[in-house]
Amino acid sequence: MIRILKERNENVAIISLVILFTLFAVLIGEMWFNNIPNMLRDTSWLGILAIGQAMIIINGEFDLSVGTLYTFCAIVTATMVKEYALSPYLAMLVGIIVGIIAGLIHGNIVNRFTIPSFIVTLGAMLLWKGGTLLYHGAKSLRYKYESETYKTVLTGDIGVVDASFLWFIGVGIVFYFIVHHHKIGNHFFAVGGNPEAAIAIGINPKRVKLIAFAIAGGCAALSGVVAMSRVGSVQPGGGLGLELEAIAACVIGGCALMGGRGSIIGIMLGTALIYTIQDLLLLLRAPGFYFEMFVGGLIVLAVIINVTIRKRI
Repeated sequence: MIRILKERNENVAIISLVILFTLFAVLIGEMWFNNIPNMLRDTSWLGILAIGQAMIIINGEFDLSVGTLYTFCAIVTATMVKEYALSPYLAMLVGIIVGIIAGLIHGNIVNRFTIPSFIVTLGAMLLWKGGTLLYHGAKSLRYKYESETYKTVLTGDIGVVDASFLWFIGVGIVFYFIVHHHKIGNHFFAVGGNPEAAIAIGINPKRVKLIAFAIAGGCAALSGVVAMSRVGSVQPGGGLGLELEAIAACVIGGCALMGGRGSIIGIMLGTALIYTIQDLLLLLRAPGFYFEMFVGGLIVLAVIINVTIRKRI
């Protein structure tokens, strides 16, 4: 059993999901099943963000700025439509480009000055938070667009499945092949697992980390735009704390905090597990702080299990 868990990092998340689904299906019944579409919709935003964060963690780094960057890029996208009359598709592209550029800036600072990414992105988190208030102010911004096609693509429903969830699945599929079936994915694992060995076989760690930071910024922007399109508005402080939830999803999904280990499927399952817990606690009318307690405990438990498995083999 230990060997099976060792070979597939996501098994911890799978087992936890099965237990939770079974337990609360019995406790709540029909109300739980009726709420699954809402849970799938909400999972998509954090899921896209977590996939970008995973690229950083696999490289042995962290990005604490993705939450505030999520908000900043969404507001940039909304103002492009509202004030400059850009099409929502073009505005969405502008927002994603802003996120990628921000990620490149973070990565360049980490590489050039060899400053820990934790410190760089902590400063960037405050920078983008202040930049959001400077750019737009503290008021919420409504996001209106006239394109029915855009509405269908970003916020439409296909049966009980929301379009935003399909975006999450699409991003997951793309990065599954990038991380697990492309040489850049091998480079991510090599740099995160043993940078010296990666250099010895001709891999440039600085270039690889720069790519990872750019991906994280782009995913943060895409996540913000998808969420804003669905809700129809964006709050200047709406992304605060999402960076920690994204890290939690990665850890629960099997990523090693020291780098060199992780899987896209595990991260997607870790995200689903977090929102399953949140959704079920809401249905049970538990106080809001229960969610933080459960997620915090789950993070520690997931790390303990993963470390134990690696030591036993």
